[in-house]
Amino acid sequence: MKYGVLEVLLVSGEGLKKTHLLGSSSQYVVIQCGNRTCISKTSTGKNEKVWWNEKITFKLSSSQWKALTQLRITVMEKDKFTLDHPIGEAIVHLRAILREGEKKGHMELKPAPYNVVLKDGSYEGELKLGFKFISNVEGEFLDDEKDVEEAKKHSQSFYCTIFNIALWHIRWPRFFNFRKESKCKHK
Repeated sequence: MKYGVLEVLLVSGEGLKKTHLLGSSSQYVVIQCGNRTCISKTSTGKNEKVWWNEKITFKLSSSQWKALTQLRITVMEKDKFTLDHPIGEAIVHLRAILREGEKKGHMELKPAPYNVVLKDGSYEGELKLGFKFISNVEGEFLDDEKDVEEAKKHSQSFYCTIFNIALWHIRWPRFFNFRKESKCKHK
């Protein structure tokens, strides 16, 4: 079966909005490609520029990549004490890249800056992204979504087990009151 491979090279971010007043902040990126979502590693860098240097690969069936029009990239700020929150997002229109890749068999764009749009519609910062698309790859198309769901179930059960073992070290009255409110969930 033939399928296409879209590689996204996430290089760096510069001038991204900082929401923490004290200390350094860490960012990561959530990339949505069609119905698939991938999360990057947490950034390194303490100054104005953050680095990822990460290649993210999406395997797409021919019907998926022919229907794909855009890539949504959300920059998230990691927080130790509260939920992580979005800083902004960049939308990359892929139609021209995919069409050219279909005609030539492959298409590669060297890393270039893409503006980050904040919630209020203003621009602050940019992401440096590169793209490579290879069409008509021969071989067995494996559905990565099933593997991801299995990994989520495994990690959830592992963390629930650790959490439950840790609860045995709490005094019994506190254990029963805490256990009523606690549920182990995975996004």
